Amino acid sequence: MIQVGDQLPAATLMEYIEVEGNGCSIGPNPVDVHKAAAGKTIALFALPGAFTPTCSAKHVPGYVEHFDAFKAAGVDEIWCVSVNDAFVMGAWARDQKTGAKVRMLGDGSAEFSKGTGLTLDLTARGMGLRSNRYSMLVKDGVVKSLNIEAPGKFEVSDAATLLAQAKSL
Repeated sequence: MIQVGDQLPAATLMEYIEVEGNGCSIGPNPVDVHKAAAGKTIALFALPGAFTPTCSAKHVPGYVEHFDAFKAAGVDEIWCVSVNDAFVMGAWARDQKTGAKVRMLGDGSAEFSKGTGLTLDLTARGMGLRSNRYSMLVKDGVVKSLNIEAPGKFEVSDAATLLAQAKSL
């Protein structure tokens, strides 16, 4: 399992872009994790699934709400990672009104999630292999803080907790 001081796993996430710009074409675009994280401070949070109750009602909205405070604390980007395809993540981004505040990144084959060792097997619930709920502060691709939720909990991966950690680095 990934720990503080470790490099993010080599993986390609997918991002659905609706508006062409900054070299990104419309439609799903690959995001090489190592290249995208290079030289940046990233507030990354992961969750079991798009459009799920806790994820939609609490997790994503907290990061959207605290966007300006994260920027003021030196965070360059906020990433939301979920084991969903880019089209689902794009639709969820519209629903959550994330705009340019949170990059909604699909980990369709759970490549990134497996690489972190933070998977959650929800096969019994009909959802297959998913990501555990967690947050991390990443600087130049290296994990600086990591907050992993206990099963079924939402207590330490919220935006306020990660923001406090970003302010202390």
